[in-house]
Amino acid sequence: MGTAHATRTGTSPLTQRELVAEYFMEHRVQVLELAAFLDRLERARELDADDDFRLRAIREALAVLAGGEGDRVQRVQMIFSDPRSELLEELDQKSAKGAYDPDA
Repeated sequence: MGTAHATRTGTSPLTQRELVAEYFMEHRVQVLELAAFLDRLERARELDADDDFRLRAIREALAVLAGGEGDRVQRVQMIFSDPRSELLEELDQKSAKGAYDPDA
């Protein structure tokens, strides 16, 4: 019995199988690194970061990644981005923090 393959007009020149063959190991490593980070958080001497904006952003981004909807890159990028459009009077440290802190 053969497997039916859906052919469609996509924006990638590669098929899904070709993408998996080319990039699986690279992304496997990234997923394992993220899993290790989350495990280290759970084993920390003190569990004091539940309200940390960076950890909230990672958890929200993971929920987007686990969902089946498209536009994941844009939605995850917006989770980490500063939504404000007005100019700042002086530079802040947002870029050094990697995520937007709404309480800062």
